[in-house]
Amino acid sequence: MAFSGTSNYIATKDLQLAVNAAITLERPLLIKGEPGTGKTMLAEELAESLGTELIQWHIKSTTKAQQGLYEYDAVSRLRDSQLGDDRVHDIKNYIVKGKLWEAFTAEKRPVLLIDEIDKADIEFPNDLLLELDKMEFYVYETQERVVAAQRPIVIITSNNEKELPDAFLRRCFFHYIQFPTPEDMEEIVNVHFPDLKKNLLSEALGAFFNLRDVPGLKKKPSTSELIDWLKLLVAEDIPPEALHNKDGKASIPPLYGALLKNEQDIHLFEKLAFMARR
Repeated sequence: MAFSGTSNYIATKDLQLAVNAAITLERPLLIKGEPGTGKTMLAEELAESLGTELIQWHIKSTTKAQQGLYEYDAVSRLRDSQLGDDRVHDIKNYIVKGKLWEAFTAEKRPVLLIDEIDKADIEFPNDLLLELDKMEFYVYETQERVVAAQRPIVIITSNNEKELPDAFLRRCFFHYIQFPTPEDMEEIVNVHFPDLKKNLLSEALGAFFNLRDVPGLKKKPSTSELIDWLKLLVAEDIPPEALHNKDGKASIPPLYGALLKNEQDIHLFEKLAFMARR
């Protein structure tokens, strides 16, 4: 069951070690890193490589831990009782299974993705401590205990928007995805664009990393944004020399809207470019 990456996902040795350690320890793998570094894609490719189901629970600011277990649809039951529906006599008809319940009862050991856990309320991780540790929970409405047939492989992602509780962290195996080096990035790009001209790739990577190195940048472009940018460069047939940075780090690259995502950073580059020309 060892994970070594896939043809679509380049995993560093450290990341491979972290994934396999979490699987061996049967602990959730908590993945942190910059947005766009492939945290969510890791779960997708892990499930693909293991030939198993991926169950995805995307967390929002309004998400409650109980929703991952189950929800009791009292409104539907009240409506059915008013309509005289026979379903109303069995409360199980109004229990909506959550993502953890799905993962606990899957026929084959699945991969459960809890995506962007830091978006939820600070108490959200604490509310899942017992369920993720013991892999079971109690349904009070039906007086039944749901126990995992086999422990799912749990991948939890965080963009570090808020600190997670210590009690939760103790139950996880942690890995921080470092931003790829130029060499790693070249390998990643080759997966998406195997026929990309070497001189275009070299110039594009140079412009990309120069852009990331500019001090004061509010939103550094990510791997996924580089892939989008390269796709545009190829589609528009931009020549490599158009990316050559004659003014050091002050030149704004063509089609920069794929890389720069707010007006503050665009104004910063315009200012730097103006100063470089003087």
